[in-house]
Amino acid sequence: MRELYVLKKSGRRVPFDRDKLARSVEVALRKRPVEHDRVERLVSGIVRRLEQSGDQDVASDTIGEMLMDALKELDDVAFVRFASVYRDFHEAKDFGDLIEELKAKEGGGAAG
Repeated sequence: MRELYVLKKSGRRVPFDRDKLARSVEVALRKRPVEHDRVERLVSGIVRRLEQSGDQDVASDTIGEMLMDALKELDDVAFVRFASVYRDFHEAKDFGDLIEELKAKEGGGAAG
């Protein structure tokens, strides 16, 4: 299997680190009631998709978006935690916008 590389926003190209991806997931899921094997499947699924893409170089943004999508399906709290760091939230309004995005995904709409 060929080695994957991550293209950072700074322009650097670094080897893909599965353990770093797994740590990011674990931090987002800290103290959440999610079984370890579900976490392992999530990480393995992302790695498999990256390997199957045919690209040796993958933008860090692509990995971040894949992880956000996976966390959104797995655990809303973990999704919000990861998104707040990944999207670099600066104010409470940013969280509100993200919650509205979650509500729309779940069919809850903006009505409350």
